Amino acid sequence: MLALIQRVTSASVSIGGSVAGSISGGLLLLLGIEKSDTEQQADRLLQKVLAYRVFADAEGKMNLSLRDVQGGLLVVSQFTLAANTDSGLRPSFSSAKAPAEAEQLYNYFLKAARSSHASVAAGRFGADMQVALVNDGPVTFLLKS
Repeated sequence: MLALIQRVTSASVSIGGSVAGSISGGLLLLLGIEKSDTEQQADRLLQKVLAYRVFADAEGKMNLSLRDVQGGLLVVSQFTLAANTDSGLRPSFSSAKAPAEAEQLYNYFLKAARSSHASVAAGRFGADMQVALVNDGPVTFLLKS
């Protein structure tokens, strides 16, 4: 399971011109789900995301987590993160979990996020989405479970 997280001052995801989810500040999480991923890995990744220290403390050092700053979490499914780009000029998605199974795991992750954190917004699995963000820093990390 892969999570590309970006520290943002604002982020939103729209579907068909309507905003499906937005946050005013916190983390945008693009979630890629691979064939071997499990609910246990989703739980570990979620806890890592919520505790990962990417926000500045009083001294300007990255010592605070999303939980510490009580920021928003915007979760967007991103199957292209699971692409194999090792060779050629076209990505292979053979390592991505099948859509029906990936959707179940995405929904599990989202439910767990909403029960663990106060401010969670999301896109819709498999939808054609437009993501808008203001990356703060810029600060971007790729986390793996």
